[in-house]
Amino acid sequence: AGNVVICNAPGTGVADDKAVYAYVPAIIRYYLGEDAILPNIETYLCREPSQLSHVLANLDKLVVKAVGASGGYGMLIGPHASVAERATFAEAIKADPENYIAQPTIQLSTAPCLIDGQIDPRHVDLRPFILSGEKITVTPGALTRVALKKGSLVVNSSQGGGSKDTWVLAGDTEETQP
Repeated sequence: AGNVVICNAPGTGVADDKAVYAYVPAIIRYYLGEDAILPNIETYLCREPSQLSHVLANLDKLVVKAVGASGGYGMLIGPHASVAERATFAEAIKADPENYIAQPTIQLSTAPCLIDGQIDPRHVDLRPFILSGEKITVTPGALTRVALKKGSLVVNSSQGGGSKDTWVLAGDTEETQP
């Protein structure tokens, strides 16, 4: 028909840049003149000396992510890492602090999953779909990513994660105007 449709427009990836997380509340305040409806997870920028010191002193409690990495790569989950792994990661952070952010470890929700013929809980995260155009629509469905390895907090498919059905049982979709 001669039409072009883009699902994820070029440039939208900036919203998923891990270093931008730290600025999201300020961006919302600046552009919308209001506070965020949902709180942002605290994000430490390792390029800031005081935040770097905090991160290095608390590697056993934090999740550290390489800013440019994706798919669960370049990441340390401090509470699940050995002393040696944390020490190695600390050296990498010190060598290139601008490449890392850190966040508190959060306990992801679990959902029952059928694993090897048995129902067993696995950590999940929910990725909603938001359609933007003349109106902004949050769809009544989403992608649920699953950490298939028991106890794992890494839900990325490239790290052995999977996905599961997401069912919306009731409720209306909420639409807002930009």
